[in-house]
Amino acid sequence: MKTTLEIMKETAAVKTSIMTAPTEDKNRILTAMADRLVEAADDILAANALDMADAEGRLSTVMLDRLKLTEARIQGMADGIREVVKLPDPAWQITESHTRADGLEITKTCVPLGVIAIIYESRPNVTSDAAALCIKSGNAVILRSGKDAYRSSAAIVRALRQGCADAGYPEALIGQAEDTSRQSSLDLMNGVGYVDLLIPRGGKGLISTCVENAKVPCIETGTGICHLYIDETADLDMALKIIENAKTSRPSVCNAAEVCLVNRKIAGELLPKMRELLVEKRTAEGKIPVELRLDKTCADIIEGTPAGENDFDTEFLDYILAVRAVDNVDEAIAHISAHSTHHSEAIVTRNDAAADKFVRGIDSAAVYVNASTRFTDGGEFGLGCEMGISTQKLHARGPMGLRELCTYKYVVRGDGHVR
Repeated sequence: MKTTLEIMKETAAVKTSIMTAPTEDKNRILTAMADRLVEAADDILAANALDMADAEGRLSTVMLDRLKLTEARIQGMADGIREVVKLPDPAWQITESHTRADGLEITKTCVPLGVIAIIYESRPNVTSDAAALCIKSGNAVILRSGKDAYRSSAAIVRALRQGCADAGYPEALIGQAEDTSRQSSLDLMNGVGYVDLLIPRGGKGLISTCVENAKVPCIETGTGICHLYIDETADLDMALKIIENAKTSRPSVCNAAEVCLVNRKIAGELLPKMRELLVEKRTAEGKIPVELRLDKTCADIIEGTPAGENDFDTEFLDYILAVRAVDNVDEAIAHISAHSTHHSEAIVTRNDAAADKFVRGIDSAAVYVNASTRFTDGGEFGLGCEMGISTQKLHARGPMGLRELCTYKYVVRGDGHVR
C-alpha cells in the first residue's frame, strides 16, 4: 500500500501536464474516462456489492441508497462526464484586460489551482464527478473516499486512470488515498507543497475537522440544515408539493429540507394536510413515513414527536422533519439566522414584499422563492456536476463547478517597459 504522502508526491509531479493541456486533450481524456467507466461496470458493481454487504445493518436505509450502484447509475456517471466535455473550458480565459497609456498590457487570466484533494464519505458517484471537473478545469485530483465506499471508489478510479492512459496522459493525474484511516485525512490536511485546495464533502464532523485543522487552503462545504418557510399567503397545494419534494425525494442529500417553519395563521389548515401527505399516505403506500418533530404549537394541532432541544440544529439525512410555528417572515428569518448552516432556504408565498424581504434577509448560498431546495446542485444549475456546495463566502459559494476550481493570475506584456 502506498502512503498518502507518496500519492501526493506522484500527483503533484504530473500536475503541470494537465494544467497546460489544451481543451481538446482534456476532452479526449474525459471521453476515454467515460468509455472506460462503462466498460468496467461489472467490476465496479462487484466491488460495490462487497461494500453494500459490509454496510448492511450498520448504515440506515437512506445511507445505503447513497452507497448503492446500479448499471443505470454507472451509466449516469459516464453521461455526467460526457456532459462536462460539452462545457466551456475556463482555464486560460482572460476575464479582464486593459492597456496602459504607455502600451503595457495587463490581463487577468483564469488558471487551474493545481492539485485538488477531496475527502468524501459513502457516495461513490462523487469519485467520477470530482475527477471529471478537475480534469476539465486543468487540475490533478487526489480522492479520499470513506471506508464504506472504498472498494467501489477504487474500482471507479482504476477505470478513470485507464482513461487518462488511453489519452496519452499520466494515470497519476487521478490519485486515490489507499489508507482509509483518519491518518490519510490528516496527511491531506497537512499536504503543504502538494495540495493546493482541500474540499471536504460529508457530515458536520468531517467538515469541522478539516476547516479547523487543515494547513492547506480548505473550502467549507455541505452540511445542510435547509429550511422551508410557508408564509400566510402561500398557495397550500404548492406548499405541500414543495414540502414533499424537499423532504422525501432524496432525504440523504445535503439539499433536502430538515426544518419547516409554518406561519401560525395557516398552521391549523396546513399541518393536518402535511401530516396526511407525509405520514398517512406514505404509510398506506408502503413507503417510509416522515417523522414529524413538532414544537408545542404544532403538537397541539397534529400528532407527532415533541421536538427535542437539538432538533432544529440537526441535519437528519433521514425521513425526519422538524416543524415550528412562527408569527411572520421576520420571525422565520430570525430562526433561520440562528440555526442555518447557510446552505439553502426557501419561502413559499404569494406576497412579493415577503419574498423580497426573505431573499434579502437570508444569508445562505441559495435562496428560493416558491421552489424546492432540492435544486441546489451543480447539474441543476448548469455546471455539469459539482465538487460540493460551498457554504462559505470567499472564493466560491454554492455549487462548485469548473470556474470555482480555478484561480487567476495577471499576465503583463510589454516591449522593454521599465518603471
